[in-house]
Amino acid sequence: MTEASPARANMGFIGAIVAVATIGGLLFGYDSGAVNGTQEGLTQAFNLSKDGLGFTVGSLLIGCFIGAFLAGWLADRLGRRNVMMLAAIVFLIGALVQGFSHVQWLFVVARIFGGMAVGAASVLSPAYISEVAPASIRGRMTTVQQIMIITGLTAAFVVNYFLAASAGESTAPFWGGIEAWRWMYLMQAIPAAIFLIALLFIPESPRFLVSKGRHEQARTVLTSLFGAEVADAKLEEIRASFSVDHRPRLSDLIAPGGGIRPIVWAGLLLAVFQQLVGINVIFYYGATLWQLAGFTEDQSLQINIVSGAVSIAACFVTIALVDKIGRKPLLLIGSAGMAVTLFALVYAFANGTLDAGGKLQLSSNLGTLALIAANLYVIFFNVSWGPIMWVMLGEMFPNQIRGSALAVCGFAQWFANYLIAQTFPRMSEWSLAGAYTFYACAALISFFLVKKFIHETKGKELEQMQG
Repeated sequence: MTEASPARANMGFIGAIVAVATIGGLLFGYDSGAVNGTQEGLTQAFNLSKDGLGFTVGSLLIGCFIGAFLAGWLADRLGRRNVMMLAAIVFLIGALVQGFSHVQWLFVVARIFGGMAVGAASVLSPAYISEVAPASIRGRMTTVQQIMIITGLTAAFVVNYFLAASAGESTAPFWGGIEAWRWMYLMQAIPAAIFLIALLFIPESPRFLVSKGRHEQARTVLTSLFGAEVADAKLEEIRASFSVDHRPRLSDLIAPGGGIRPIVWAGLLLAVFQQLVGINVIFYYGATLWQLAGFTEDQSLQINIVSGAVSIAACFVTIALVDKIGRKPLLLIGSAGMAVTLFALVYAFANGTLDAGGKLQLSSNLGTLALIAANLYVIFFNVSWGPIMWVMLGEMFPNQIRGSALAVCGFAQWFANYLIAQTFPRMSEWSLAGAYTFYACAALISFFLVKKFIHETKGKELEQMQG
């Protein structure tokens, strides 16, 4: 097995490719964060109930699980880069329509299409990176995806904060007489345009080119990545990993003796539990969550910015460790840490009091505990499950089934995300402590599932992956 080591690789070229591909992660993060702080504007503009708000916010995620499912299938037919370009175009149009919509159904349709683009980019960016990066640094390169996701989230939090502060509040008119919360959606068009243009300057995945029989093009890309000596050997290894005259299909996910392949079950476990721990409640509803806990809108938006900055710092810890200690140890550390910090949040919310209007109030000590626990929870997530799930989904599947497995696992990840986002407004109305008890139990269960079912992939070439 020929390892394309960093010493022999064109790291400048690989770094540029990773930088471009992970703009897809930035779009993912920015769109996820943009909705945080717009709930009041959405509720007023479209006269939404709690369930209506949950659906309107969560409609993005309907598109995400559709887009993630289609992306894997399309990527095996059209190519990784071409599908990412299509996603950028759809995202750009969706951002503009969301910002200008004055009827709920049009906003929801635009949000679903924007979600399809986000879902596609979320699974294809790490998969593409895993297919061009040397095995020994693949974890670090793919972790950049999570940094870009959090950078996108934090950028959205910062933009939302300054838009709301400049206008006076999120529902007040701003530039051109357009409400500040609408500008929070319109600003998404900027990173989408940058992504679309940047994709024109990177090559197609060599593994996709080999799957289509375009061997000379694949050799050219591999030579640019790793040099001529390594390129020929890598080309033969990639060719050997594909069955002759076999087109990838969903039935490849079925084991020879029947039933879903164990490696696909492992991917589904990672995809679903990354969402069941409730991280996107903080990402999507952070401002609402902290207002439920007694903070003002201005304070809540500032807390979001702090959480985003903490998340980015945590991802750099992952970069330092993921290719040294491996993926599985980080997942176990993250599960344990999230369980402890989530139960601390349960304690704080369970011991708060309700004011005359039924709004939760935390004492000074409980408020401090909640803030510390929430930020530690975010750190544990972003050191572990945040980036590692994307790293592993991009690398753990054999070449022959990668597109199909990504389609199924990406669908599951975003469907779980949708369920969490859709149910939180109602769950929080019933009991904020009860909602967080569910997320804490999911984190605890994930520790034992990882311990039993997840196998280490550190340092392995993609052609060595077995399923």
